[in-house]
Amino acid sequence: MTCPSRLGPELIRRAAALIREGKLVAFPTETVYGLGANALDPHAVARIFQVKGRPSTSPIIVHVESREAAPALVTTWPADAEKLAREFWPGPLTLVLPKRECIPGIVTAGLPSVGLRVPANEFALALLVDAGVPIAAPSANRFTELSPTTAEHVRKSLGNAVDLILDGGPTQVGIESTVLSLVGVKPLLLRPGMISTEQIEAVIGKIEIAGGLSDGAHPSPGMHPRHYSPRTPLLLHVPSTGRGAYLWHTQRADSARSIQMPSDPASYAAALYETLHNLDDEGFDWIAVEMPPDEPEWLGIRDRLQRASST
Repeated sequence: MTCPSRLGPELIRRAAALIREGKLVAFPTETVYGLGANALDPHAVARIFQVKGRPSTSPIIVHVESREAAPALVTTWPADAEKLAREFWPGPLTLVLPKRECIPGIVTAGLPSVGLRVPANEFALALLVDAGVPIAAPSANRFTELSPTTAEHVRKSLGNAVDLILDGGPTQVGIESTVLSLVGVKPLLLRPGMISTEQIEAVIGKIEIAGGLSDGAHPSPGMHPRHYSPRTPLLLHVPSTGRGAYLWHTQRADSARSIQMPSDPASYAAALYETLHNLDDEGFDWIAVEMPPDEPEWLGIRDRLQRASST
């Protein structure tokens, strides 16, 4: 693969060498920026938990360079996994499958399954190819805080705790991947994202949606009750019409503002964290969000807003 010219092959090679040495590299994906370490090195992965302040009960998604590379990390690769990988990879879908012993338990919160995905970002793919190892990477921010969609967001959150930050510009999707478990008898949606249940069901048939959390390890990242949260209190409002007007309202002693958010889910998701980061920087007293429609294509966005909310 040709290294992306924007970052340049030399920087990609440097980042890949750091990954192999057990260091941490923040890099862009199409969803959010990830904090990457060699997924096969438990000591390197332990640094991710330390830097993020992440609890050991929250597993980390493992990124691989291609669909063909994924089966080597799991004990079974069912037909549904192959169908979904062919349809959505590279892309913002994580598949949870029974792991092989080469994946350390720290990556999976001690669970016998691992979440895999192939990112749809040229910089991420170039890094994976050059590193030659799978890369464990949650979002590159402190645990429960706003996810980063630019390199500057990573710098503000993690500072010098990261060995290298690859600046690939703003992310495109804007929220974390959909997570689907294929471990049980029926496919189970663990975390909604911008690949909707309808899109998945069009490929493999009916899926189920996970309920509340039990004690112990979470089956997927992003299931903590409070997550993706700005410093500014975030308040949710359900419009009386039943459909969101896509408006956000903010206020502080000297000013107030209304923000018109995009009316289509893809554009809204791409703007979500960036808008929250900007409002945090301006020091408003609160942010009030009119919830978008309760419709399948908005499920991932509604999930992020509900977990980010103070209410």
